[in-house]
Amino acid sequence: MSDVFDKCSNWKDYRIAKATGLYPYFRSIEASHGATEVEIEGRRVIMVGSNNYLGLSADPRVKEAAIKAVEKFGTTCSGSRLLNGTLALHEELEAKLAKFLNRESALVISTGFQTNLALSSILGRHDIVFTDRQNHASLVDGIRLGFATERKFRHNDMEHLEQLLSAADPDAGKIIVTDGVFSMEGDICNLPRIAELAKQYNARVMTDDAHSMGVLGETGRGVPEYFGLEAETDLTMGTFSKSFASLGGVLAGPFEVINYMRHKARSVIFSASMTPASIAAVLKSLEIIEAEPQRRARLLDIAEKMHNGFRAMGFDTGVSVTPVVPVHIGDQVKCFRFWKALHEAGVFANPVIPPAVEAGHALIRTSFMATHTDAQLDRVLDTFEKIGRRMEVIPETRPTVYEPVKIARPGTGVRSNKASEKWAAGSVGQLADKGGLTLEQLSRMSSREVAGKIFDAVEHLTWRAANLQPADLRKLGGASKRLWEKRGELPGLLLEKGAHFFMRNGQDGTTTTTQAERN
Repeated sequence: MSDVFDKCSNWKDYRIAKATGLYPYFRSIEASHGATEVEIEGRRVIMVGSNNYLGLSADPRVKEAAIKAVEKFGTTCSGSRLLNGTLALHEELEAKLAKFLNRESALVISTGFQTNLALSSILGRHDIVFTDRQNHASLVDGIRLGFATERKFRHNDMEHLEQLLSAADPDAGKIIVTDGVFSMEGDICNLPRIAELAKQYNARVMTDDAHSMGVLGETGRGVPEYFGLEAETDLTMGTFSKSFASLGGVLAGPFEVINYMRHKARSVIFSASMTPASIAAVLKSLEIIEAEPQRRARLLDIAEKMHNGFRAMGFDTGVSVTPVVPVHIGDQVKCFRFWKALHEAGVFANPVIPPAVEAGHALIRTSFMATHTDAQLDRVLDTFEKIGRRMEVIPETRPTVYEPVKIARPGTGVRSNKASEKWAAGSVGQLADKGGLTLEQLSRMSSREVAGKIFDAVEHLTWRAANLQPADLRKLGGASKRLWEKRGELPGLLLEKGAHFFMRNGQDGTTTTTQAERN
């Protein structure tokens, strides 16, 4: 008899990751030293894995505002906005955000994820949503919770979007929904073309500006301001956990639409409201964002330095033109090993593997703050270069030429950097490792080298099993019927063998090497 909990006990990915010493998630931060350095396991590391773009989370003015709000209002509102959870602070923040974003009205919601879930309240059975395939998970879920028909267009592919729009019922309500800056790869939506298509096909437009609000545009209003298309963008969304140094989100647009969401969105009326400290932190951050444009200028200077610093070494930062700087690794096992080496060297970054990116497109996601010092940035670059050479991600010598990145500064209108062939191949899953070892090559290796190769092979196999892709399953199509029927058992079997190997032989391969040498 089946048990709903069976999937949990059968899930071996976590145990294998722990056994290999390559588990990168839920790292406990024990202390913060400003915004740019944190303490983990008693060691101080440089933080380049945060979305705290303006570094305001450590600003004494923001902290003081949060403290004063707690002293005046307490720690929580203990209820939803609809009933007892609306403070004068909420209304003040909404009025100031509406003014800042040049919108008729604004609605603040407890988290950024819940803010995008509120989209579902306006999606009826006779509506159609056109959504970029790389939109954030919160948008994906917000659309799923609505009753509208969903049509996904290929990432930033305007021809595909137009095909879908032209094939849609002309009498249906239509809305195009897109991230402003895509959070993993750092490129920008093609809002100019989206606005044209929306006008042609009578569709509304919504942008998720979580990673651009406070960062892009002359005053930091995000992608619509950056392109000069605020009037053509019907709804804009932002989060407070990034540039605004707090927690929560905002939807801004026409008064009637925002008022409808205020009364109909389940994530608003059935959830406790933003806490007093969170609201006060956003209010102070907004004040600083408007008064100190030099923070945005410094952040974009840093983005340019890091993009081109990585590229000068031979790293590939893909299509990004923003402070989200992805460093292409390709293979997901190597990506986790690269992450571990960075962490041990004192740099906190984020490994990103499928399904967050395409198969063969694993990357180290770095993101930078206006408050990083040049000394910290130089240390990060130096650490990446040493590890990159040691792991053969970049060549031993720097390339003589590289394509510099043009950053999305106000007035430039750039959306993305030209992707290298390697990056493009990874994005369509064409980076399979075709290498191998012959018996002759093996015979020339020392026992230590052979042991290392065996350890690498087991590590790859266990992670491959943990993350079987559709392409992997298709390759099994030519196998016997019996093997095909048992394909669902293969990941578990491989993972179990891999776990036993690591548990017997240690986590770093030293025991394995010693045994190989003795033999």
